[in-house]
Amino acid sequence: MPIDAAKALAAEPRKGNIAWDHKDIQLYHLGLGAGTSPNNPGAATDPDELRYTLESKLHVLPSFATVAGAGMAMMGGLAAPGIEVNLAHVLHGGQSIELHRPIPVKGEAASTAKVAAIYDKGKAAVIVLRTEVADADGPLWTSDASIFVRGEGGFGGDRGPSVAAEQPERAPDRVEERRIREEQALLYRLSGDWNPLHADPEFAKLAGFDQPILHGLCSYGMTLKTVVDTLLDGDVSRVRAYRTRFAGIVFPGETLRIRMWREPGRVLVTVSAADRDDAPVLADTVVEHG
Repeated sequence: MPIDAAKALAAEPRKGNIAWDHKDIQLYHLGLGAGTSPNNPGAATDPDELRYTLESKLHVLPSFATVAGAGMAMMGGLAAPGIEVNLAHVLHGGQSIELHRPIPVKGEAASTAKVAAIYDKGKAAVIVLRTEVADADGPLWTSDASIFVRGEGGFGGDRGPSVAAEQPERAPDRVEERRIREEQALLYRLSGDWNPLHADPEFAKLAGFDQPILHGLCSYGMTLKTVVDTLLDGDVSRVRAYRTRFAGIVFPGETLRIRMWREPGRVLVTVSAADRDDAPVLADTVVEHG
């Protein structure tokens, strides 16, 4: 079997050190479209956006955790003992982050990555790669990347828990649209995801797309920023946890339609591509907050 679940789960965690400063934070935020008014993208810098772009006012959007260390957990996890898979069959199926406290603008931390679970979905396997990050003051965040591997199921393992977030039957409490700039994927990839699928038209065609697609984690970050800015008073420290399932693709130049429902202690979200008849982009999306 290309995946030996017992061996992968028993493997020693991979450990390393990561560091970041205000330039990494600002670059990440700019890659999400920060800096201009969402409702008037041609206008001068929105003063409310300075908390994402100006070092003297800077705070850190919690989804920065997905790029801190430039994807160490994902690539390290797929190279773990017991896992030998064809990367062409690999999809990023879902992402979750649990925040133990706000992420500092500048930091040095220890990162521990391991295979936390492997689920048997029949025709596919789902590998959960967990990263735990802590600095000198204690735990900062725990991040789980769910990796969907086609053709590797059927080994008799646990199917795993359901992560479905039931969508309320009522109309959304708020709907926002966020346009993706044509060059946004080129900027976002500077935070560490160098996959040419997001930059090279010829490579994208080989993968079956008419043009390069936006990173799923960019849509993930854009969505969290929208929830924070519109429903959490612009306060990133209120975010406790954030999870999603990647349900479809979106292209630079398109517009994300973000529907939000308020519930006690959380916001439920769906994201679709407004330009393509609301084709799904993110599903089962939940922002837990204080």
